[in-house]
Amino acid sequence: MSLKVPKANNIQLFKDGHKHLQGLEDAVLRNIQAVSELSDLVRTSFGPNGRNKLIINHLGRLFVTSDAATIIREVEVVHPAAKLLVMASQAQESEMGDSTNMVIILAGELLKKSENLLVMGLHPSEVIKGYELACAKALAELENLPTSSLPSPFTQESLITALKPAIASKQYGYEDTLSSLVAEAALAVMPKNPKNFNVDNVRVVKIMGGSLSGSKVVQGMVFGREPEGIIKKVSGAKVAVFTCALDIAQTETKGTVLLKNADEMLNFTRGEEQQLEGIFKEIADSGIKVIIAGSSIGDLALHYLNRFNIAVLKVLSKFDLRRVARVVNATPLARVGAPTPEEAGYVDIFETTEIGGDRVTVLRQLTPNEDGYQGHTEKTRTATIVLRGATANHLDDLERAIDDGVNVIKSLIKDPRLVPGAGATELELGKRVEAYGSGMRGLAQHAVKRYATALEVIPRTLAENALGGAEGNEVLSRLWAKHEQKGGEAWGVDIEAEQDGTLLATDFKILDPLAAKQWAIKLATEAAVSVLSVDSIIMSKPAGGPKVPQQASNWDED
Repeated sequence: MSLKVPKANNIQLFKDGHKHLQGLEDAVLRNIQAVSELSDLVRTSFGPNGRNKLIINHLGRLFVTSDAATIIREVEVVHPAAKLLVMASQAQESEMGDSTNMVIILAGELLKKSENLLVMGLHPSEVIKGYELACAKALAELENLPTSSLPSPFTQESLITALKPAIASKQYGYEDTLSSLVAEAALAVMPKNPKNFNVDNVRVVKIMGGSLSGSKVVQGMVFGREPEGIIKKVSGAKVAVFTCALDIAQTETKGTVLLKNADEMLNFTRGEEQQLEGIFKEIADSGIKVIIAGSSIGDLALHYLNRFNIAVLKVLSKFDLRRVARVVNATPLARVGAPTPEEAGYVDIFETTEIGGDRVTVLRQLTPNEDGYQGHTEKTRTATIVLRGATANHLDDLERAIDDGVNVIKSLIKDPRLVPGAGATELELGKRVEAYGSGMRGLAQHAVKRYATALEVIPRTLAENALGGAEGNEVLSRLWAKHEQKGGEAWGVDIEAEQDGTLLATDFKILDPLAAKQWAIKLATEAAVSVLSVDSIIMSKPAGGPKVPQQASNWDED
């Protein structure tokens, strides 16, 4: 007879203060619940009719936006499972710049659908297997969908068509204006080989006042400040870019100076003045007419710059300084002195103009149809979109829409294929994955079918946000009927509900980049699978000493 050794109850594996959750109820279903809450939070912001969220972050800054990437970045999610979703969404943002919301909604829906299967007793590994098979099938079918391709080289019209759906999902009603601005700016900076297109070459400058119709594209850089000196306009000038302060060098150690008579006192600063004058005379003799300074400019230095008729602009952002150096083709210098001919740049026009009530400085190269154009290198091209709007929040939101538009262009250069938008692609993929699941054997087929119904969440959310929940259901059933017919792959949700809430996405030119959909489906599935494969959560005690006591709000009210 074997002897039963009793287990000790007081074995301590982890430090005091840790949390250990395990099992289906405590870990998996709790994670699914947290992820569902996050996806429900951004779900109402999906599509052109998505609602805005008003977010105040930990620094007290106010955001009014429907952009999922901004929302999840500013709300600071702390739940470990929901963080996996946030990371997937950030990967989509850095890879494609668009469809971030789709990743969160689809991953949230996949997990909601899996909850039912897990409660019924299916093992998570079966669900994971089914989801991975369904994802592979969906990606394969995505390649087989009827696609259109952007013509090469790009034209203004073709770019506007491709940009409209991406920009309309952020700024519905302004998509025509914004997409033409983005297309114009992108074509202005498009290099001979489009593969070298740099997103950083399209800048945005926000100037309060006026309305969006007053926005325009400037070929060059625009800064929201005036030059420091008295010279406000220069044309056809050599440019020097300095990253250091334009001032008398200060000694690192303190010294004491003894002055014995009046002459010594009069001549005390003369040596410094002569040295500084010599430096700026040398710069002026080398033909420099414009100086861009990345740090402070001393009064004495400014006096000599004005005397030598050199315009000087202070640019405090190191990113902008780098961009300016690229626009004028100059090398940023870390010492004050005359640059060599290779280090100096060149700008056609340096001028101060007034936009609204603000004085701005414009550095630009001449365009081919202007007088005096001589032809420039490809490298100097930068376009700035000058945005006008009534409030700072609105301008910030417009800037986010423009960023998305520019990123869409970048992704279309990699892969110019477009698929029908308005939820048509997702519904068609759902239909094909459903058929694939029905022909399978084994337990994984249940997960494959759930995956197919989860894909339906995209058109459903579009319809619900635009037309309300009850009408959304009806629109969805009409869409299913139309997709069952031959050649019905492009039927999507009509958010304006002009007929029965459905439309042919291809007729209305509602087209989305295929690559963005591909990445979104891949990342959403990966995030959902990572959450499902977790069976226990172990959280250590947070580091740090005691918290600072918060004072009661009314401590001063006597």
